[in-house]
Amino acid sequence: MIDSHAHLTSSELYQEVDAIVDRASSLEHIVNICTDLESLIKGIELKKRYPFIYNTCSTTPHDVKAGVVTREQLLPYKNDLVAIGETGLDYYYEHSPKEDQKRVFVEYLLLAKEWNLPVVIHCREAFNDLYDLMDQYFQGQKAVLHCFTGTLDEAKEGIKRGYFVSMSGIVTFKKSVDLQQVAKWLPLESMLIETDSPYLAPLPYRGQRNEPAFIQATCQFIADLKGLSFDEVANKTAENTKKLFALKS
Repeated sequence: MIDSHAHLTSSELYQEVDAIVDRASSLEHIVNICTDLESLIKGIELKKRYPFIYNTCSTTPHDVKAGVVTREQLLPYKNDLVAIGETGLDYYYEHSPKEDQKRVFVEYLLLAKEWNLPVVIHCREAFNDLYDLMDQYFQGQKAVLHCFTGTLDEAKEGIKRGYFVSMSGIVTFKKSVDLQQVAKWLPLESMLIETDSPYLAPLPYRGQRNEPAFIQATCQFIADLKGLSFDEVANKTAENTKKLFALKS
């Protein structure tokens, strides 16, 4: 089993990161999502201690107004990255102006294409613009729609383009009926699972700070939802994650 998206080097987790990683000892890999240079440098140091951890980096759409991790800043760490991200568009919160979000998103798409890396996509209420930009600048490349909360039609559009769709603990929430229908429909060969630690802890941990060990609850929920075994979901989503990020077994 693999946690395809966790923020281990965020301020909320990093002070206790060794204990958190120890509690996730049953996981084969953890993909650590870095959102600035500071968290990336910590992530690279973390990988030296735990080789099964891999790192991505970019500025989230929430934060582009405040400043962006640039190509020049990332270049010294190019070989330490398995993806660019999380990047994308968020019109739900719109903490940064839409035009700024789109401009920076395109810059990251072009960088990922140049470096032959997949992208980790954050998208809320912006799928029309997101798919339009990806069709223009990233067609035929690899991507995952992280922490997917869109509609079934939006999921189908992603699958049509060959993207993976990642389910987080949100799918376990009682009110997530529509998302559960998406997960039930979603082909297993196109699915990833994630915690998005320290956010969005699944039931029965909801309300707690999330961590990679809790991914087992999400995996079990999806298995029950799809009428599959825990091992089927764990193994296939792990295989998909390795394929997307070119992780070493």
